[in-house]
Amino acid sequence: METFVVPRYLSLFGEPMLEMLLAGDAAAIAHLGCRTGYPDRLLLERVPGARITSVDVSAPALELARNKAALMNETRLEYLLADGLPTELPDESYSHAVCLHPIATDAERAALFVELARLLYAGGQALVALPLRGSFQEVGDLLREFALKSDDGELGKAVEHMMATRATIETLSEELEVAGLDDVDVELRSSKLTFDSGRAFLEDPVTRLLITPTLVAALAPHDLTRPLEYVREAVDKYWSEGKFELSLNIGCASARRS
Repeated sequence: METFVVPRYLSLFGEPMLEMLLAGDAAAIAHLGCRTGYPDRLLLERVPGARITSVDVSAPALELARNKAALMNETRLEYLLADGLPTELPDESYSHAVCLHPIATDAERAALFVELARLLYAGGQALVALPLRGSFQEVGDLLREFALKSDDGELGKAVEHMMATRATIETLSEELEVAGLDDVDVELRSSKLTFDSGRAFLEDPVTRLLITPTLVAALAPHDLTRPLEYVREAVDKYWSEGKFELSLNIGCASARRS
């Protein structure tokens, strides 16, 4: 995560989030789904007087985050285990609530946005960055091709639904407003991830730790073992003379608790 995923992938989501952060000299920040702690250190650089409480479901990831904070002798960072939503963090206690690349179903994302709103006091800022519609389009096309060739109509419908219902600027804004937030602003940035082969794509830490879990969440309860093997073979066939480029549309939203 730290060596490959953050600089190659998560930073693409963290950078616009940091640019949209509105804060004075001090802030109380809740970071949901913090994994190993990115971008907590950068948040502290932006707001030197901030205190950050970060939560995640992974005890090993939190242990790494705590070790990093200890090496920096950083006392403004607190890392807590959270089994689910809502968390045990107190109501209306934070100036900012942030989440980077949540891996969630539509219903889980809605619950996450409600939790962001619950944690903020009046005037507080929610920041969330995630892949929007058009992201991973090439993989979606190959999964749809697999479903067609395998005569798996249910998987085909699930892939179509995933691609058609992934959040857009408009629907992301609506979801945040439904959760009780307003003054929503969403920025879109497009990028590409490059892989040398199908095997390189599936074995890349970015794919294993974030892209595949995102697909699994969106296509549950379908087993993606065979479909992803087909993706590997298809990438090697169709992109045999060049690199495989994966589309990525990054949406970063800022919203306020009224």
